[in-house]
Formats: sequence, C-alpha cells, structure tokens
Amino acid sequence: MQERRVSEVIVDQLAAWGVEYIFGLPGTTCLGIVNAIRKHDKVQFIKVRHEEAAALMASAYAKLTGKVGVCVTIAGPGATNLITGLYDAKMDRAPVVALTGQVKLQYIGPGSFQEIDQDVLFNSFCSFNKTINSKEQTIELVTLALKHALVERGVSHLTIPNDVQKEALEARIEPLNGRIPDFRIVNTDLIERAVRLIDEAEHPVIIAGWGARSHGDTLLKLAERIKAPIITTYRAKGVVPEDHDLALGVLGDVGTPMARRFVNAADLLLVFGSSYSEKTNIPRKQSIQVDIDPMNLAKEFPIDLPILGECGVVLTRLLERVKERENQRLLEDVRKEKEKWYAQLEKEADGRAAPLRGPFIMKVLRETMDPMAIITVDVGDNSFWFGRNFVMKQQRLLMSGYLATMGFGLPAAIAAKLAVPDKQVVCITGDGGFAQVMGDFLTAVEHNLDIIVVILNNKELAMISMEQRMEGYPKFATELKNPNFAEYAISSGGVGFNVHKPDELKDALEDAIAAKKPAIVDVETDPKRF
Repeated sequence: MQERRVSEVIVDQLAAWGVEYIFGLPGTTCLGIVNAIRKHDKVQFIKVRHEEAAALMASAYAKLTGKVGVCVTIAGPGATNLITGLYDAKMDRAPVVALTGQVKLQYIGPGSFQEIDQDVLFNSFCSFNKTINSKEQTIELVTLALKHALVERGVSHLTIPNDVQKEALEARIEPLNGRIPDFRIVNTDLIERAVRLIDEAEHPVIIAGWGARSHGDTLLKLAERIKAPIITTYRAKGVVPEDHDLALGVLGDVGTPMARRFVNAADLLLVFGSSYSEKTNIPRKQSIQVDIDPMNLAKEFPIDLPILGECGVVLTRLLERVKERENQRLLEDVRKEKEKWYAQLEKEADGRAAPLRGPFIMKVLRETMDPMAIITVDVGDNSFWFGRNFVMKQQRLLMSGYLATMGFGLPAAIAAKLAVPDKQVVCITGDGGFAQVMGDFLTAVEHNLDIIVVILNNKELAMISMEQRMEGYPKFATELKNPNFAEYAISSGGVGFNVHKPDELKDALEDAIAAKKPAIVDVETDPKRF
C-alpha cells in the first residue's frame, strides 16, 4: 500500500469538513497539493487564469454557501496575486482558507527564488496564519485554519514548504462534528424588552442586512404581523422579494427615496444583521439591533437595545410574542409610494434611446431573468443601476461589499454556478470590471458553465468620470478602448451577442439563456446617468 503524503492528508482533511472545490493555479511550490487534489474523488480542482480570480471565486463561494472557500497557489507572485480576493473575503466576513506553497525549508530566509516573507504578508488581514514546518503539525494546523475561518468568518492562510508537502504521513482525519459551536443563541430577557418596545411603537420599520440573509420568510412574517415596512441594505437586496406589499427596496446611496422616507419617519428601527455601513447610513434613533457579532452591536453610536444573537433565533422568538396589529393606513401609504416609484422607474426606462440607457437594461433583465436566479454584480455604474432600478423577486445577490473591488462579477458567477449548478446565474458587469478578469471566461468555457455575462459597455470608467465631475476635476483617463466582447466569447468557445438597439436586447438575452453555454451579451450603453 502506497504511503500517504502530507499534501494528501491536507486535502483529505479539507474534504472531511465539506470542501468540494479548490480554486487556483499549479506551480513549482504547490505541485504536491495540486497532485493530491487531482487524486481525490470528492474534491475538484478549478484551474483559473489568474490567482486573483481564484481568491474571488473562493470568497464568492463562501458568501453564497456559508461553507469554506479554498484557493491554492505558489509562493511569491502567486501568493501576492491572491491578496485582493482574500481582502474581499475578510471585509465581507466570508470563511476562506488560502493555501500557498513555499520554497524548501532549507532555503527559507536568504531570499531564494520566489521566496517572500509570506507570514508578514498575510498577517495583516488573516484570522489565522501559520506555516506547516513539520509533518506532525499537519492535522492540527489544517483543522485550526478551517475552524478560525468558520467561527471568525474570516481568512485563514497556511504556507506549506515544498519538501514538507512530499513527506510521508499517516494521520487520523478529524471530523467537523463537535468542532464548531452552535451559534443559535439569544438572551431571553432582552427578547421581552424588545417585544415591549415593538408593541409600544407606532411606526416601526425593519431593516435587514446581510447577516439576516437566510431568514427572508421569517422577516416577512414579522413585518406582516406588526405591519412594518421592510427595507434592506444593498448587500441584502433580495433577502425579501422587493415586489412584496411591505418591501421598500434598498436603503442607502443607491437606494429608493421611499426607503429613506419611511426610515426617517420611524419611531423604532428593528435592525437585523447590518454592519451600519456609511453607504447605508442608518440614522441614530430609537433602535433594536440584532447581530451575532458583538463588535457590530452599537458600532457607530449607542443603541437602545443591542441583542447579541443569531437573527433567525431572535426573529422566531419575537414572532411568538409580539402583538398582531392592523394598520390599513400604513398599507395604503406604502402602496402609493411604491406606485410612484415604479412609475418613476418606468419613465426612466426609455425604450427608444441608443446607446441603451441603464434603467432600460435593468427593466428588460428583470422581465427576462429567472425569478430564482443567482445574480452577481460587479463594481461600477452597473452596480448603481442594478441597486436602484432592478426589482428583485426571489433571486439571490452576490457582490463585493466593503472592498468593492472591480472584477468580482465574473469569478463570482463561476463559483455560483459550480455551487448551485441547477440555478440560472447572471453576471451584471461593466466593460471596465469585466476586462480586469476576462481571461477567466475561459474557465467557464473549460468547465461548460452556462453563465450569462451581461456587459454594460459604455467604453468608459463611468463611475470614476462621475466622481471627477463631482469633485471638480476634468474628465481624464477614464475612456476605454475595448475589443468586441461578443466575438471574444465566440473565439473562446462560448456564445456572444452584440446589442446596439433597444429592441435587440430581449432577443439577445433569451438567445443567451437558450444556448446553455457560457455567454456574453455585450450591450452598447450610454455612460450618462441622467
């Protein structure tokens, strides 16, 4: 019987904790790990064209599934290329484990070929960062890396020197069961205080953040019981269907005016799983805040009733205790506000203008897309139009929240399609963001992932142009010279469609969906907002 190697034990341990995909690139100092993945029957290696994409895929996979996302690459330049994607995971609290190779132990220190101080590099942002210097450490350090990522919802990093990967090792694989605490906790006394505040409030409003993403149905039940409008942060867009009678859309920079109006008029805010980003700008007023992370509670200012607990548990307890109320006037006010807002969106969606306007593109997308699709949104003007003008049904959204890195959309779509292959996956991106990672469209082709990439191609870094105007600078260095992205898709082995006129968009989207291949819909888009 062939001896197992350290690299094989590492992959076995990852698999035992539910890891199904590892994103990365092979190279000299990680060949042992990559070979162990090749031989494993439960873990698939997803080869990328750039290490940043591997880290972004791991981050997106973790955000979507709640499982650990894993990426792997070589020492030196491979490790440095991971940083943007790993910072996205850190800032959006996604559990990710990064594995990097390293030169042989005997060469660490004097500055060998591709040797960098990876401990210092990763220390600044990782929850857990260690080097496996001896084979005896393997199981303990791998399980600790996984546990830190899951419990602290952050990034763990392990460096594995090339020679250590190849050492023979027989070790017992540790199961996940019994290693992660149950976070379904709540302080019952605080629930009773919350119930009193809710029952006494005349104009309560619910704000749902990313931390409440798994509890849309319960949020709606609470909203219906106490007759409270429900609003989300941008990252939580779609946690509840935005066409629900009590849903008022997104609060914040790209939100709806009706969301801000009702929040400002509220006498009690019930905030579930929000980190109080300055982009959301939740006002300082009487509030109940629920979060599993104690550092998020009252982070920006004092909160009347901060509750440390898991949002689903707290919501269930509140539903059992709060009084049901009727408020026909509120329902009528919400209905009128939504009618006005939908009329505004319809007015903005000019179906005659060419190049196509952002609001019109969002309208056609909303009419064409599967109501249960997964949507990945890149950073740029495309995200402005999506946040403001796309009305979510039961779709799920993935985005780069706090880091807001361009180039997130395509890798996230690839990760989402791997994670949930039976779901339609649509990436909404700009020409600037797509061009940063377009090489990995080939990854989608290689794995036959029928994602639909919709590029709002305005031949400009339009959001930056807007920022230049707002700050009094002349427009400079924001024009883009682009290839024909549809032809690029075809030459890569996918399908591609160019859209120059409004009446071409719906047919192009329907053809892209029907193709059942990786698709790009390249939409000539007006760079002006209004």
